[in-house]
Amino acid sequence: MKRGIILMNLGSPDSTSVRDVRKYLNEFLMDERVIDMSWLGRLLLVRGIIVPFRAPKSAKAYASIWTKQGSPLIVITKQLQAALQEQVSEPVAIAMRYGTPSPRDAYEELLQRQPDLEEVILIPMYPHYAMSSYETAVEYAKEQHAEGGYSFKLDIVEPYYDEPHYLEALAESIRPFLQQDYDQILFSYHGVPERHIRRGDITGSHCLKVANCCDVDSPAHKQCYRHQCWFTTKKMVEYLSIPEGKWGFSFQSRLGRDPWLQPYTAKRLEELPGEGVKKLLVVCPAFVSDCLETLEEIAEEGKEEFIHAGGEEFTVIPCLNLHPMWVNTLVRYVAGGVETSNVS
Repeated sequence: MKRGIILMNLGSPDSTSVRDVRKYLNEFLMDERVIDMSWLGRLLLVRGIIVPFRAPKSAKAYASIWTKQGSPLIVITKQLQAALQEQVSEPVAIAMRYGTPSPRDAYEELLQRQPDLEEVILIPMYPHYAMSSYETAVEYAKEQHAEGGYSFKLDIVEPYYDEPHYLEALAESIRPFLQQDYDQILFSYHGVPERHIRRGDITGSHCLKVANCCDVDSPAHKQCYRHQCWFTTKKMVEYLSIPEGKWGFSFQSRLGRDPWLQPYTAKRLEELPGEGVKKLLVVCPAFVSDCLETLEEIAEEGKEEFIHAGGEEFTVIPCLNLHPMWVNTLVRYVAGGVETSNVS
């Protein structure tokens, strides 16, 4: 079968100008799976309140991490595309949920390189299932596949938060940093509103309702972001033999006043020095590519908060990025070594 591969990531503004950042934020925040309210309510909130105030601040944040080649997320995704292409015979393209290139752009690129294309393997760059990340990316790719009337089928890699090769790659990317003296390693995941967790509960009676819900087996776990983040964390603690008391678990990037998953990373960074944690490692497993949320929110703002609160050493562990074991994991996924769903 003639196949092609798409690596699909979040996306980035075209530049650090306020205009481009405003355009990007409007597209991102107007997504109904990111802010799940009526279209009119979302429009008034996003374009009337959030974006006018947030765009200049976000533009400054992007400028602090921008490279000569452009957005770190885009640059790293392109580098990963090249690294994977060296290992597989199928053409590899990239797509973004917001901004460019779109899934449609990626489909067209693959067709140019493989005119008799029969199947496209879509690999979302999200290990964990969340309505505002994995789900919206996949649904967008499916919509553009249907709108384009393409004859090739779409084969989508399912969330791989528990897939052994992904876990091994993540563990090995962390292991060298555990050789240094540290008081705690904090596993910080991108946050989501609690209502997203409840809305995604296919049982309607488990998530955030049952005591220790993430540890109690349930069909809800298939779409529960909190459970999947907790599972990945526990596996890292197990794989790396991290002693009890030397690791923590939190959620970052809160937006708005509604309750989000807790504990909040920003709050923990302020509290930890008072608990005797002076030397901190931070890793962000929800991201496979370093981006604004890891390079600016954690490595810059987070470090400042921790040091200001009395911390002494703050080390951010890079995302998987181009780690050889991560590239090899993707090669396995292309070869069929992971669960997928099909779209004809």
